[in-house]
Amino acid sequence: MYRKVEEQLTSWKASKKKKALLITGARQIGKTYIIRAFGKKNYKSFVELNFITHPDAKKIFSGNLDAETIIMNLSAFTNEELIPGETLIFLDEIQECPNARTAIKFLVEDGSYDYIESGSLLGVNYKAVPSYPVGFEECIQMYPMDFEEFCIANNIKKELLDYLKDCYQKRIPPTDLIHEKMINMFKYYIIVGGMPDVVKTFIEHKDIKQVIAVQNDILNLYRQDISKYTSKEKVKVTNIFDRIPSELDQKNRRFNLASIDRNARLREYEDSFVWLSDAGVALPCYNLNELRAPLKISEQRRLFKLFMCDTGLLCAMCLENIQFEILQGNLSVNMGGILENVFAQQLKANGFSLRYYNRQKNGEIDFVVQIGPDVLPIEIKSGKTYKMHSALNNILEIEEWDLKKGFVFCQGNYESVEKIHYIPWYMIMFLKVEEQEYSNIQLDISI
Repeated sequence: MYRKVEEQLTSWKASKKKKALLITGARQIGKTYIIRAFGKKNYKSFVELNFITHPDAKKIFSGNLDAETIIMNLSAFTNEELIPGETLIFLDEIQECPNARTAIKFLVEDGSYDYIESGSLLGVNYKAVPSYPVGFEECIQMYPMDFEEFCIANNIKKELLDYLKDCYQKRIPPTDLIHEKMINMFKYYIIVGGMPDVVKTFIEHKDIKQVIAVQNDILNLYRQDISKYTSKEKVKVTNIFDRIPSELDQKNRRFNLASIDRNARLREYEDSFVWLSDAGVALPCYNLNELRAPLKISEQRRLFKLFMCDTGLLCAMCLENIQFEILQGNLSVNMGGILENVFAQQLKANGFSLRYYNRQKNGEIDFVVQIGPDVLPIEIKSGKTYKMHSALNNILEIEEWDLKKGFVFCQGNYESVEKIHYIPWYMIMFLKVEEQEYSNIQLDISI
């Protein structure tokens, strides 16, 4: 299945002064598959070491970490031909071998081969790395399949996606037939999500029961990771993980520690929230004091929502027949949190930090993103009354913030009314971080 990260891999291979490439992200999002396919397609020699399935591979890095020794040990262990300039060495589950992470510096300096590292819990303080290869790694954060990748996997043609992107950029509504088709596809994405094995099961069988079975297998794997990679915190982490669906079902979606323990304090659970975030399992979304750029300085990190990394997994955690209700279009009944989770997942994949705004005086805005110097408030509407948005109206009238526009993502087709743009759910795939272009600045320092 097509993944956008392939383009980043191709660009990395073409670079002249190549660092090692570190690809991180949650388990089961397709990291190993895409790296393996890329390596076999683009190199004459591809060598793979997985430190979980082959723990003896750690011995390669147990002695001297100079490049000559490591390469000699690597060649002997794998019995593979290593061709200078034409070999990709893939170190998978590298969190299990901290010395391999340290050795990357010396291997990159040697320059004989290309290196890709991958792991699922690299942000988690599980095993201490003796020395991080600062300056010798290029990092890519990978996520579950986004909605555009899901569409391509389901045989939505490039021409149709190009047409929809053109409609989004020109702010014109797609045809009613295409709009209805894409709304239905988006509903499928809500319940299936972006885990590649789940998407493959859906495409091959169109059986939601089988889809949920695969999702539950992944959830069980996540719970096993919590037990394996946490020690004292495992009960706290598990409690938080299992509470995500019910907390998103609350009116304001904000995670409330009192739901776990009435006497709980954030400082006691902070490490547990960080673990879930660093492991890529959960996506925190922080409250803002005000809507001014840069948004980072307005974050209130003690007030946050906590989303799942994948909405399909969230639906599977709900245990009720929620998938049937979504397919029937009943998204307006107790499903606002699930719909918000889809947008959190897509915004994160599109490069945005997750933030929201909630003040008693003005109301709540589901998401707030920054695009260049501009701040954009975003409302997510699940029902047919999507033109009712008092909070959005309130903040657009605050002169000191000078907000140019607001987006309402809804079931309806595109429509614009003054500052407010009503945009179909599926067009969220086109809202992305804009790369800033900097012209060459010449400074006169002759003085």
